[in-house]
Amino acid sequence: MTAAAESRATVLQARGLGFRRGGRWLFRGIDLELRAGEFLTLVGPSGVGKSTLLSCLCGMLEPTEGEIAVRVGGGEAGPPIELRRHFGIVFQDLRLSPNSDLLTNVLCGRLGRFSCLRTFFGFPKALRQEAYRLLRDLGVGENPHKWVSQMSGGEQQRVAMARALFQEPELYFADEPVSSLDAHFAGRVLGLLRREADENGRPVVCVLHHAEHIQRFADAALSLDPKDPTGCELRQIRRPGGEALR
Repeated sequence: MTAAAESRATVLQARGLGFRRGGRWLFRGIDLELRAGEFLTLVGPSGVGKSTLLSCLCGMLEPTEGEIAVRVGGGEAGPPIELRRHFGIVFQDLRLSPNSDLLTNVLCGRLGRFSCLRTFFGFPKALRQEAYRLLRDLGVGENPHKWVSQMSGGEQQRVAMARALFQEPELYFADEPVSSLDAHFAGRVLGLLRREADENGRPVVCVLHHAEHIQRFADAALSLDPKDPTGCELRQIRRPGGEALR
């Protein structure tokens, strides 16, 4: 494990976090600290607010109350909305470009690092090879020039994950990233995220449903209670072959 992961430096901190929709609180009073190298899962029944909480943590939604601070690259902590370019996000709706090929969608993960002029004639060969390798690793590299719209839902999920990995972000946020995958590819995707946490100290926040995935890959699980918006519970997990972080 890297020095960054071993130091357990705080990367994301939430205090008194709450979100209300249509006059109903989905969650309230969440205090959360995410450290380098940690893999956190958000769990609970459908409709409880897991996706909403993840969207608040990555700056896609403004919480009704509370505050979130993120520290990246050793700099000063700031709100997530100002730091989203440092996040690798896999949305439920994936947000791929359907009429572009797989390779182009993955390469778009690094558009923020280059000027328009630099990419006008295409990405450098080395980056294209790196993107292609990620597609191969995730089992969708056989035809990298196939349009996304021609791929199945599970294949598209893997392309979205390849794009996030290619971005080399400071944090990962993934909303049900293996919902359309079989056991083999679900393990492959979550294993790559686990490796990012272990080897590069990049924290992961992931919405998951299957207990086996949570036990195998996560360090902690934050459970949301559908009956009590203040009843969130953080549980530490001792993974097989690993150890609880706290």
